[in-house]
Amino acid sequence: MEDFTHMNDDKDRDIIYSQSVKAGKRIYYLDVRKTKKDEMYLSITESKKIPTDDPEGKATFEKHKIFLYREDFSNFIDGLTRTIRFIHENSTTPQQVSEASRECRNPDAETSSKADDDFKIEF
Repeated sequence: MEDFTHMNDDKDRDIIYSQSVKAGKRIYYLDVRKTKKDEMYLSITESKKIPTDDPEGKATFEKHKIFLYREDFSNFIDGLTRTIRFIHENSTTPQQVSEASRECRNPDAETSSKADDDFKIEF
């Protein structure tokens, strides 16, 4: 997985762990942060490069954030798993979904023949 850095932002100082995921024209940042009470939570940021007419070629970035707290992890993962399963079962291109699923589970492994109906996120 490639490593990407955030745009310099004072708020990024409170990040205690960060993982980035490049997905086409988007980058997803998975950041672990702490609340004032020292409780950790997950901040998910989608960053998309937006071209501008700037003569110097400078681009702007559109960002969207989701904050996910520890007490919501199980419900979130259950909902995400059900949603991914729905996409797998109702996709018009099952081969592409199958390949993407295997890559998500193990991005460094070669494509395997394991069935997708056992796709689960565990922690």
